[in-house]
Amino acid sequence: MSQPLEELQKRIGYTFRNERYLERAVTHSSYANETGAHNHHLRCNERLEFLGDAVLSLIASRYLFTRFPDYKEGELSQMRSRIVCESALCGFAKELDVGAFLMLGKGERKGGGAQKPAILADAFEAILAAIYLDAGEDGLERVSGFLLPFLVRAVDEQAGKALLDNKSLLYKFIQQDTHEESLNELEYRTVSASGPDHAKVFEVELYLSSNCIGRGKGTTIQQAEQEAAADALALFGIDH
Repeated sequence: MSQPLEELQKRIGYTFRNERYLERAVTHSSYANETGAHNHHLRCNERLEFLGDAVLSLIASRYLFTRFPDYKEGELSQMRSRIVCESALCGFAKELDVGAFLMLGKGERKGGGAQKPAILADAFEAILAAIYLDAGEDGLERVSGFLLPFLVRAVDEQAGKALLDNKSLLYKFIQQDTHEESLNELEYRTVSASGPDHAKVFEVELYLSSNCIGRGKGTTIQQAEQEAAADALALFGIDH
């Protein structure tokens, strides 16, 4: 059983006017599917996660743009991919113990879904969207107030680390650690492109041979590929 949402609101530092936003944010698709409702896709956090991803990107971009006035566009993109990647968002969610509040299907809960990085990261983004919608005209600033301490700390932890191209770093790692022919089997696949033409979100999966080793999202295919490479580096335990 998940914990009461009042405790989660205390941890977030925001009291919802409409608590249904928060309830939806912590409802995984596996739980919604078990209701048997024909519109179960509207009863989980997937749509909120989509919106939260955009809000997160905007706030992170604005913060980095202001903090690093001398950074080039590529450097800003690389830094952003580090602080909003799945592993980073999962860490933020764990700090709040979001897993204890998740509404999961029986199978997913038994399978350890409350601690799965992808589920926690998606729930964190959904919470951002829930705050954004609930706060109305002040939504962006209320989300910023909640989110920025996480981002500031994440950026501080990256201080002094070289801004390396994730794809290049992964390529070098695989070249050194495996047979050279494996490089020919490293493939980035664009699996989805959602949203209007002026604000598309691309999702890329990265395969080594037939194994998926990373996933990434971005407003360009190039950014999504960089995030997929970062995800793969994290899988291999490579500090980047």
